[in-house]
Amino acid sequence: MMKAFNAMMRVVAAAVLMVVADSAAAQPAYPNKVVRFIVPFPPGGSTNFVARLVGQKLSEDLGQQVIIDNRPGGNTIIGTEALAKAAPDGYTLALATSTLVISPHLVPNLPYDAVKDFAPVATLVRTEYILALHPSVPANNLQEFIAFAKSKPGQLNYASSSTGGTTHLAGELFNIMAGVKMQHVPYKGGGPAFTDLVGGQVQLAFNNAVNVLPHAKTGRLKAIAISGESRSSVLPQVPTFSEAGLPGFSAREWHGVIAPARTPKAIINTLSAAIGKAMAAPDILEKLASQGVDPYISTPEQFAALMHADAAKWGKVIQEANIKLEN
Repeated sequence: MMKAFNAMMRVVAAAVLMVVADSAAAQPAYPNKVVRFIVPFPPGGSTNFVARLVGQKLSEDLGQQVIIDNRPGGNTIIGTEALAKAAPDGYTLALATSTLVISPHLVPNLPYDAVKDFAPVATLVRTEYILALHPSVPANNLQEFIAFAKSKPGQLNYASSSTGGTTHLAGELFNIMAGVKMQHVPYKGGGPAFTDLVGGQVQLAFNNAVNVLPHAKTGRLKAIAISGESRSSVLPQVPTFSEAGLPGFSAREWHGVIAPARTPKAIINTLSAAIGKAMAAPDILEKLASQGVDPYISTPEQFAALMHADAAKWGKVIQEANIKLEN
């Protein structure tokens, strides 16, 4: 009886193994169709520049077309919500910035959970923020500017691309750390903000080299300090905030790729490796360097840790500055 039972179990086990093997063989290798890459910003600007660079390289490495799908609106909420509702199969991804972890501190009742609904895949780049002044501001270095700002509390205006974004929060962090009081003037995008800054309607802004560099080269703006541990290769004459006398000031924007939660780990790892390879390609490095953008390659776990740290950092700034979004 026992021998017969064991024989039967071996037959069942073999049958199960055959079904599993057949099922695995039936699953096509990833990827086997077009990958949609949601960019929750309008076309143009540094965000799309980065997205299209990595999208093109991923197409080459994965052997499938990666289509950029611009879904602007709602301060990235519309595009991000579209990802949250997508199937977790690796065929819908989205570009994420620091806004992903900032929004929960500012927007009640988000249509998604910024932590639970997404799987971090990899970071792409990071851009350190530069303090750029209009030439009419009588300061040529950071210490002169801090002294000038202290002498005119509430009278200096700084531009940002949106309320609650990192270009806004960088100014509030500067207010806190430098002991000054500058007024925030939000715009609908970086383009209008820089138009008014160059025109002298506002006195300063915190922004990346992509936006600052053209105006700094022509003398229409004065770049006096840059965040980060080292100077920028495209603006080597500009000292870091630490060198200029404000150690600990750190304000940067990062771009990364996220997928819907529950996307299989094997697919996440495939994508992460492909992205790391793409961002290390010599032609990509050259194009990024020309814009003053640094590649920022990480594992999914490192990306998750970055998101957690930035959520805590900017959440504290929002609370201390009592920042509220207008309804």
